[in-house]
Amino acid sequence: MSSQTRPRWLVWLLATLAAFSPLSIDTYLPSLPDIARELGTRDAQVQLTIGVFLAGLCSGMLLYGPLSDRYGRRRLLLGSLLLYILASVGCIWVTSVEQLIVLRFMQAVGGAGALVLARTVVRDLYPLSEAARVLSLMHVIAMVATLLAPIMGTYLVLLGGWRIIFVMLSLLGTACLVAVATALQESLPVEARTHSVLASFRHYGTVLRDPLALCYILAMGLSVGGMFAFITASPFLFIHHFGFSPRAFSLLFGLNIAGIILATVINARLVRRLGPLQMLGFGSVVAACAGALLIVIGLTGWGQPFSITGGVLLFMGISGMIGANCIASLMSLFPGNAGAAVGLGISLQFACGALFSWLVSVLADGTARPMCLVIGVAGLGSLACYRGIRHLLGKPRRASLYQALNGEGR
Repeated sequence: MSSQTRPRWLVWLLATLAAFSPLSIDTYLPSLPDIARELGTRDAQVQLTIGVFLAGLCSGMLLYGPLSDRYGRRRLLLGSLLLYILASVGCIWVTSVEQLIVLRFMQAVGGAGALVLARTVVRDLYPLSEAARVLSLMHVIAMVATLLAPIMGTYLVLLGGWRIIFVMLSLLGTACLVAVATALQESLPVEARTHSVLASFRHYGTVLRDPLALCYILAMGLSVGGMFAFITASPFLFIHHFGFSPRAFSLLFGLNIAGIILATVINARLVRRLGPLQMLGFGSVVAACAGALLIVIGLTGWGQPFSITGGVLLFMGISGMIGANCIASLMSLFPGNAGAAVGLGISLQFACGALFSWLVSVLADGTARPMCLVIGVAGLGSLACYRGIRHLLGKPRRASLYQALNGEGR
């Protein structure tokens, strides 16, 4: 079956799998005070469940990628969904925060399988430019889920308390498990698999030794790092420092998500004609311009808070375009080990996000300067990575890959 004749529902299924993580985190945020009160624990203990969830995601992503290169995608995807469902059901019945911490880690490990394997299935089934388009559409759907998840979580808590959130997540996982079991065929042929588990994990070293792969990983890591810097600093900055109401801040946050959706839709429409490399170049230039603007704003205080809103909107919006083209191009470098490449790439992407979140927290001084400078460095760094990618693709042994990434030869 060619990529043009693949059913539309396949993209929706893969996008739903990729949206597990934002749904599992963001629907849960409005319920944190209620959980702390009901379980009789401190807020910090409940907040720890978020950090544990991120740790589980990173661990799981490093695990599933190489294993899927050895054993195929479908069985591991079914197993990861089952683990996600069991952990979600367990969260419904917890009686202590310690139980919740353990189950949230297990839930994240299960959700990591959906996050990684959905993208590797795309690489298995679609050629490069089409894969970049499909990944862009998946990113749009995931961003819509990110936008709606806190609202959904708030209404679910009002409807039936915080435990009903995990009922909903259990039902979502079950629906995806049934869909994968009945409709999704194995996408990685036996002859294309690695010969041993150890060899699969060794491919992490292969990816890390490739300068071009590191440029792609760092480019998308910087875009996510800047995004996490905004997510970490913006509530305190806009509500406490600039005096925004919580409702006004929610609208600002939604505006940034809408910007991500718009840029990613544009990427999905143009990438087949222009190629991932040109779209990545455009995204990197916009990110660098936004970064330079934010550095000037941070150092001078010019036009705050509205100038900050404009700069952040540009940076956040373009992050989806950078991520989709980087991950598609990264997988094209390692067609026989796409699982390891995606697992390592997304895991390091989350690690970069955590690093930038920590950095903006350490530098916090009650003003906009730390956030603006950190996001500015991320934007300029993205452009530097793109320049490195162009340089490395210009080498003779990368000539054919350059043509594919640049939309030539199709």
